Amino acid sequence: MSDIPTGGLLTILFSLIFFSAFFSGSETALMMLNRYRLKHLAESGHLGAQRAQTLLETPERLIGLILLGNNFVNIMASALATLVALRIGGEPAIAISTGLLTLIVLIYAEVIPKTFAALHPELIAFPAAHVYTVLLKLAWPIVWLINRITYLHLRLLGITNKDAANNALNSEELRTVVNEAGAMLPQENRNMLIGVLDLDKITAEDIMIPRNEISGIDLSDNIDEITEFLRGTHFTRILVFDGSIDNIVGFIHTRRCMQMMMRDELTKENLRAHIKQPYYVPEGTSLNRLMNNFQRDRRKNGLVVDEYGDVQGLVTFANLIEEIIGEFTTDPTTSISDVSRQNDGSYLVNGSANLRDLVRTMHWNLPTDGPKTINGLIIEHLESIPEPNTSLLLASYPIEILQTEDNMVKVLRIQPDLYRN
Repeated sequence: MSDIPTGGLLTILFSLIFFSAFFSGSETALMMLNRYRLKHLAESGHLGAQRAQTLLETPERLIGLILLGNNFVNIMASALATLVALRIGGEPAIAISTGLLTLIVLIYAEVIPKTFAALHPELIAFPAAHVYTVLLKLAWPIVWLINRITYLHLRLLGITNKDAANNALNSEELRTVVNEAGAMLPQENRNMLIGVLDLDKITAEDIMIPRNEISGIDLSDNIDEITEFLRGTHFTRILVFDGSIDNIVGFIHTRRCMQMMMRDELTKENLRAHIKQPYYVPEGTSLNRLMNNFQRDRRKNGLVVDEYGDVQGLVTFANLIEEIIGEFTTDPTTSISDVSRQNDGSYLVNGSANLRDLVRTMHWNLPTDGPKTINGLIIEHLESIPEPNTSLLLASYPIEILQTEDNMVKVLRIQPDLYRN
């Protein structure tokens, strides 16, 4: 060292600071990499991503190598700075050089490279992965020894590899990732992904068509009434019952009925011959399970029953799809027949309107973890059946009861924008 001129020592010193910045920045960059994007790039053939992925599979080796290199160059830089200080100003200059070197290393070898690496991890990590792959092979004996000593000390503290965090995302974490996707994922696609994640939380009871709204062919009617019903129906598969909905016969495809009508063969006997046995679904069945059951049994609809076997409603495959992709329309007031917008900005709502439909389509912040209809929500809130002209504030929404019938709220008026930001 005594033969090297001061200018040469300064050049070496600044080179060591550069290497320190490389180790610090590349460490941050590699640890900041998005593991899922990294896996995608690696599978796509990106060489830098492949090597980065290989290095991150054994993070203890990578960290050991980075710390070995970083500490080595920092100690060397400190020693060189002391030597240069002695040459230039003697012993009094050592304190000045120590403070100056600390400031330079902190700014140029730590803060700046780590901040840049955090903002642009792939730009730093992928080129660095090529360097570390070579360095790891060259320094393998030293890295192995450091790791063995580290393992022994960690084992004494009762820490093992089994304590490592699991990188797998649960459904709530995945929901956060989807919500934070921002401009990378259109809002419609985010809503669809959230809908898929919600399938395990929603049950058949939540999306079913209520029992009192189910229509179908009543075999106790005369053939003319059945024909009139078929001419006005828009359903593909029609429920068939005899006398009441408690006496279900099954389902029949509208196409079969139309064919019989065209051939003038529509009779109750022919209808019965083409009826398919009903498919029953327990009311607590999750939509994920329901979708799998529909696919397995090749069904398009099912009757929702309670624990006593009584029919509570009807659920269709279309209901399932709408939970994922939303209603098949962009106008919320046309997608829900139970809602009618008024000129003053208020909405007339049928008491039987499904709360989940109102929340999803109208974007009203109503609770959905209790009653399934807005009538049920009002009755639960008041703990009684309200009289017409009763007003209340429900979930910060002013509501006026307009009509009641058969011990339930028939029609109500809601002011969704009043008193709300």
